[in-house]
Amino acid sequence: MSPVDPKKIIQSVDHSWSHVIPVIEKYISIPNQSPSYDPQWETNGLLDQAAQLEVDWVRQQNIKGLSVEIVKLPHRTPVIFIIVDRSNSLDDTVLLYGHFDKQPPLTETWAEGLGPYTPVIRDGKLYGRGGADDGYSVFSAITAIKALQDQNIPHSRCVVLIEGSEESGSIDLPAYIEHLRERIGEPSLIVCLDSGAGTYDKFWLTTSLRGLVTGTLRVDILSEGVHSGHGSGIVPSSFRIMRQLLDRIEDVQTGEMKILHTHIPEDQIAQAKACAEEMGSEIYGEFPFVHGAKPVHFDIPQLLINRTWKPTLSITGVDGIPKLNDAGNVLRPYTSLKLSVRLPPNGDPIKSADELKHTLEANPPYGAKVTFEIEKKSTGWEAPQLSPWIHETLREASREYFGKDTYAVLGEGGSIPFMGMLGKLFPKAQFIITGVLGPGSNAHGPNEFMHIDLSKKVTCAVAHCLAKKATVA
Repeated sequence: MSPVDPKKIIQSVDHSWSHVIPVIEKYISIPNQSPSYDPQWETNGLLDQAAQLEVDWVRQQNIKGLSVEIVKLPHRTPVIFIIVDRSNSLDDTVLLYGHFDKQPPLTETWAEGLGPYTPVIRDGKLYGRGGADDGYSVFSAITAIKALQDQNIPHSRCVVLIEGSEESGSIDLPAYIEHLRERIGEPSLIVCLDSGAGTYDKFWLTTSLRGLVTGTLRVDILSEGVHSGHGSGIVPSSFRIMRQLLDRIEDVQTGEMKILHTHIPEDQIAQAKACAEEMGSEIYGEFPFVHGAKPVHFDIPQLLINRTWKPTLSITGVDGIPKLNDAGNVLRPYTSLKLSVRLPPNGDPIKSADELKHTLEANPPYGAKVTFEIEKKSTGWEAPQLSPWIHETLREASREYFGKDTYAVLGEGGSIPFMGMLGKLFPKAQFIITGVLGPGSNAHGPNEFMHIDLSKKVTCAVAHCLAKKATVA
């Protein structure tokens, strides 16, 4: 029997979230970009402002046994660090994780009436940058704990860690983990609230995350631009050289990477097939294709494998190319591209970065100057096998809060560097990785939204899991 009254959990969470939504709206209005995208982050105080907003809200929740603070190491983004003392008899710690930094706004491409820092609620969705990724996380974690305390239901010692550099590859987090290591303790359960959902009608558990290598590939062929009529046919185009280099690592016809592959476990292939039955054509139908466009193919299980276990290349930025209105008849001296390479969950980011650099820089065509400067290297993650109690608890939560017989699982194509770090630091810990980024929520892109009903249901499910954990050694 569950130690909680699910109806009371729902009532408590619904009541809390009616007050949470206005605070998340205030959070959305703060342009607190992650440090990789805001060179002035340390002096403009926007990350501090967002952290303070969330901490002020936490302090108002009348949580028993609460201590909350903003920890700030020199020249590091701030971290929100919360401890809620245990109310059960077991000496046990649960770590709940999220982040409050944001991706760039992409202001020009939002739909009419929407904007990255203009919170708008439409059809049960709260639009704006960072609400679902991942500003909601601290509110969800604290509301889940409060829902238990409202019923006097015991819970384990809870540590809530909300960082400020996740969107930059969690560059500051290792320093904070070392600094706070003794205060964190030895969590036996880690709950991450920064992932996604395959649909909006089920509780989804993330079972893998890809790693990441990003860097800038630059090709220089001239010291300055020359007349294209005078130089073309004699001077090779830096763009054509760039195409040759990219062809070393990616098949242009299929998009398959030529390097960086790893073994895909059989259970992950089976999971992709099961997930494909749940999601169907939604796996590609959620994307805003232009009229007549289509995905790389229509094999849905293979599309899921592509997104979760295969390396992929994306070009996310460009330099050295003028805007169309500024383009003259000039053979440009250089071309520079930002490469974002997703790695399999079990890939080694250090070795992958070295292989990319060597492959791209070796034997440059026409003797051009070719450089690949690595910027980020992030470890992927594969979930350990679930304990029976977690499996059964998630089934209960799915029935009680989603009206479904069981939960669903999927791998995610994105990266959460902290999970790989925690997996190595706490190898015996169990993981519940979930989130509210469902189809169309478009994290990092225009028209990003947080699905309010899913956010509340995920919070209820987390509360249910915390109640059960308090009874399991």
